[in-house]
Amino acid sequence: MRVLLVHTGGTLMMQATGTGPLAPGRYAADLLGELPVLRKIADVETRILYQLDSSDIQPEHWVEVARTVHGALDDYDGVVVVHGTDTMAYTASALAFLLPELDRPVVLTGSQRPLEAVRSDARQNLVDAFELATSRIPEVGLCFASKMLRGCRATKLDAWALDAFGSPSLPPLVKLGLGMEVAPHVLAPRARTSPFDGRIDPHVLEVRLFPGLDPRLLRGALAAGVHGLVVSAFGSGNVPALGRSLIPVLDSARSMDIPVVVVSQCPRAHVDLLRYEGGARAAEAGAIGAGDMTAEAALTKLMVALGRADEGGRVRSARRAFEHAWVGEMSENVPRLPAAGARLP
Repeated sequence: MRVLLVHTGGTLMMQATGTGPLAPGRYAADLLGELPVLRKIADVETRILYQLDSSDIQPEHWVEVARTVHGALDDYDGVVVVHGTDTMAYTASALAFLLPELDRPVVLTGSQRPLEAVRSDARQNLVDAFELATSRIPEVGLCFASKMLRGCRATKLDAWALDAFGSPSLPPLVKLGLGMEVAPHVLAPRARTSPFDGRIDPHVLEVRLFPGLDPRLLRGALAAGVHGLVVSAFGSGNVPALGRSLIPVLDSARSMDIPVVVVSQCPRAHVDLLRYEGGARAAEAGAIGAGDMTAEAALTKLMVALGRADEGGRVRSARRAFEHAWVGEMSENVPRLPAAGARLP
């Protein structure tokens, strides 16, 4: 078995700087010397793309990582991507949408403590990730704390615990214990029939609603050149429709061909825009419900959809993209996308 290790940075390979903060340091080229057990799992080749704190990872980095992985898939049985934890869920989601045709695993992992630390989660996460990269799980996954989550369903839930990630709306793909417990919802292999498409439009904005939000601030964002908006709404997709109403902003966005995608602020929820009047009026104004998608997945999918928008316009392209799941990023059996121009009941 052959595994490609793609290094982008993150805590796993960071070094302490005296009493100061952790910072990206010199890559420890002798990773296999630190973890010789990896040789028992697979033949390993390493490519160092970046040595970045994940807070500095940008959409153009996602595209380069995805391009690197896509170009290597025919030569390796799986790929492991080492990444910082803070934005790993965004990268995992982006890679899932940029690599929709997979017949082998692409596994992101990292750690909460550096590999050089005596008490570090890096060793177990790396070993688990390599085991998963040699398995028959053809998905972009996130491996942490002895489980593999679907990449476009994962979110970081804890900045301090070693079990840092969760997938509130979907059980793990794999649980690693004495054996490997594989869930029945793992996707089937998809043949690679299309060339790599790295088009992506990062001119999007996510806004979390809160009581007192001044709609004029969102109008300013529309005027500043935003191409798409993700709104983290209340509950099942409810938005203010009376005082400081968001509805006129949504009308303006539609008239400017700016899609507005609605996710829920609740970790466990799905958006049903017709459940309450505020959400129904948002649907009438053109808002697109994102079902039970995470904010990370909705944001990155919108970027990809906008990057591939056709002559029909951005709103139409986004609406079409969110009608169905591409790679299992949302459940198909929940209310999600009211028809354009939906009316209040």
